Amino acid sequence: MNKHTIIQKTLLITVLAAGSHLWAQQPDQGNYKIRLDKPEQTIWGLGIEIQNDAIGSGNIGLPDEVIAIPNNLVKSERKRLYKDMLKGFRYCRLAMGLYFRGLDKESKRFQERYPNQLNDLKELMKGSGMEGISLEYWSLAPYWKSNNSFIGGTLKSTEPDFLDDFGNALVDDANFLDKNGLKVKMWGLQNEAGQHVKPKGYIAPPAKPFDPNDKMANQSFSTTDYFDAEVYYKAFKAVAPKIKKAFPEAIIMTDSWDGQLGLIAQEIKKDPEALKYVDAWVLHRIGSNSNILIDETAKYSGNTDGKYVFTNEFEYFNYTKNDVVSDGNFVNTAQTIMNWMTFANSPTWFWLHALKPTTNEEAESFALGVWRPENDNNFNHFENVQKGHWDYFQKNFNAIAGFLKYMPWDSKRFAVDEITILKDNRIMAYKTPKGKQVIVLTNRSGKPFQFNIETKSYKKFKGYRYTPYQRDISVGILSPKTLNPIVPDLAVEFWVEQ
Repeated sequence: MNKHTIIQKTLLITVLAAGSHLWAQQPDQGNYKIRLDKPEQTIWGLGIEIQNDAIGSGNIGLPDEVIAIPNNLVKSERKRLYKDMLKGFRYCRLAMGLYFRGLDKESKRFQERYPNQLNDLKELMKGSGMEGISLEYWSLAPYWKSNNSFIGGTLKSTEPDFLDDFGNALVDDANFLDKNGLKVKMWGLQNEAGQHVKPKGYIAPPAKPFDPNDKMANQSFSTTDYFDAEVYYKAFKAVAPKIKKAFPEAIIMTDSWDGQLGLIAQEIKKDPEALKYVDAWVLHRIGSNSNILIDETAKYSGNTDGKYVFTNEFEYFNYTKNDVVSDGNFVNTAQTIMNWMTFANSPTWFWLHALKPTTNEEAESFALGVWRPENDNNFNHFENVQKGHWDYFQKNFNAIAGFLKYMPWDSKRFAVDEITILKDNRIMAYKTPKGKQVIVLTNRSGKPFQFNIETKSYKKFKGYRYTPYQRDISVGILSPKTLNPIVPDLAVEFWVEQ
């Protein structure tokens, strides 16, 4: 083989390699039609939980220290949190018996555990512009529980007089918060109530008296365990009418685990009088692949009895595998929001925490950011975060940030015709209350993807891109007649009518 032949073959291999690379980057395509003639649900806005008191790392125990936001943040960092992260959220999820766990002398009703706790929360609500709280119990006040403790135990009694007093106390809790500036917009009897419910005939073991010196008794966080769906039903039927009378506009939800699919729902549905007080079935599908809403659409959108369906907690459990939050999770989070709204007609969606402390091992997969409390001197982790300051977890926050900015409260979703529903390339369309059409697009297919979209609009659209490492990057203006953006892999885009 002569030198000329070798050069020719080398050039041919180079061209073929380049051609193969170019071919691999050619975008796949999909055709879509926005159906402005098919309006769907009103999207209220998104929710977020606030860690307003201490919890042990790995969700172990209830420390006495005040490890809480906004309490631990310096003044400038409070303002930055409200303006830069929380603005756009509508609901603040308040974990009663966990992050709000101060008690009166009888341990029947809740109050502040540390000075200015209510003022801190009120400041946070006002500074961020959030409308109100989603009040939900992680644990009832200890008086009402079989073991007189925040941790474990079940409801002490289902006798009518007991339940009547119990219901009055829960109304007092809500009134106490509402009158102190925390407007009650949602209410739930028990977080993840259905998680421990057993089939009929199950007999719960006798509760042990709480011993503060028993280390094993402290290896958990606040819960009330409803092993029997009938016990939950009786409590719900006694309390829900009192809550609805006191807060007629509040959304009453159940059971923050399996919603309309679980044993608690089956029990409530037997009684039309109890069922009428359910406003929303709430489910937890924590860290799950967004595909489940596509694969099981009938399951999540059906059997609702005309009630709303949504999830009020989403996070990842990567920390249990000693892993980090992946770039793929960024797109999965955005698609999870879109798929709940598209395939279950959900009016809202909640991420778990705004911020977690640097001392909690679960911080990076549970929160949108991290703050350093005064008692954390270990700068080997989160070394850039000073005491009283906070920083983003970009992959978590970036997935949600576009919805906070470009999906105002009470936007109206519209159907989208898709020839093929692609699980890695999602689309959602809505109009803002001011009438602007917005189209959200995602791509996690491994290569660029072109969306060819018929919008029925005569106005131009401006695009804004989010990635695991960037937020709100302008990507140009397109004509509505040729709205065919090419979305790169691992990106979420919002196309806003001008």
